Amino acid sequence: MSDLPTLPVTFRPGRTRAVLLTAGVVIFVVISGVSLLLEQLGPGERLSFVVTGGLSFWVLAQLARVKVVADDSGVTVVNIASRRHLDWAEILRVNLRPGDAWVFLDLSDGTSLPALGIQPGIARERAIADARALRTLVEARSLRDPEQDQG
Repeated sequence: MSDLPTLPVTFRPGRTRAVLLTAGVVIFVVISGVSLLLEQLGPGERLSFVVTGGLSFWVLAQLARVKVVADDSGVTVVNIASRRHLDWAEILRVNLRPGDAWVFLDLSDGTSLPALGIQPGIARERAIADARALRTLVEARSLRDPEQDQG
């Protein structure tokens, strides 16, 4: 098990994050710049342009914040509008099937949790490697957790 990642490890879509944050900055700068260039705008209208640019950046930043963090206590999944910590024993399986937009975690309560921090959109090979690493961690931690077999 020498290929087991060292904990803590964070999985996030690096290229997608860079694209989203860059786009957010560009949109904010362009919209704010337009508000300064349009001489017929009043202060309230200029402010509304800047606020719109800021809101656009905030939305893209929320999309860019997704990640999956694995540590000794379990896995924390940070999605667009939620954050959930899972104990290792709660995760039964890590799935990234062809055509999936992101990894899904099959949980011991019978539900499935999307983990947007591992997504094959722009960097398919990286997402596959990250999904394998998380799967390896889950399997290794499950083997060391005797309570899972009693459930």
